Order: sequence, then structure tokens, then C-alpha cells
Amino acid sequence: CIRPDQVVPAVLEFITVKLGEKFVTPPPFDLAGSYGDSNPISPLIFILSPGSDPGTALFKFASEKGKEVSSISLGQGQGPKAEKLMDAAMANGGW
Repeated sequence: CIRPDQVVPAVLEFITVKLGEKFVTPPPFDLAGSYGDSNPISPLIFILSPGSDPGTALFKFASEKGKEVSSISLGQGQGPKAEKLMDAAMANGGW
């Protein structure tokens, strides 16, 4: 009997043993490279997973580029405010 909760850890262990750690460890996020690949039609959108927070790196990168970042945490009726921030950013090229 295969336990569904053990499939992913077992596969990761198998790949690590047979091929090496580099095949299961994701590379660090390259914000500068991703920014270079983006454009007004293909912007950067961060979809976060538990424990991830690109905020510090993003604010530092924006500062280096001479940009201000507008941010908002969604929830509790923040959707309309977020839409206004996106509309303003589209109109003036903001972040």
C-alpha cells in the first residue's frame, strides 16, 4: 500500500540519491534577471507560498532603480484598493 503523504518525500529522496541534490533544490530567485525579462505587457507577478516573502528584495531592488513600490495585503475588503493601485500604476508606470 502506498501512502499518499509519503509519495513526494520518497520521490525527492530517490532523485537525490540517484541524480544528486541539484535536481531537487530550486535555484534562488533572480529578481534582476526576471525584471530584465519583464515588460509593460508581461509584468512581474508574485504568487506567494507559505514562508516566502520577496518584499525585502523587491523594495531594495526598486530603491536601486529609483522607483517607489506600492504594496497592499489582500483580504478584508482590500480588493478595490488594490485595483485602484494597479490602475494608477498602469497610468503612470508605477510599481
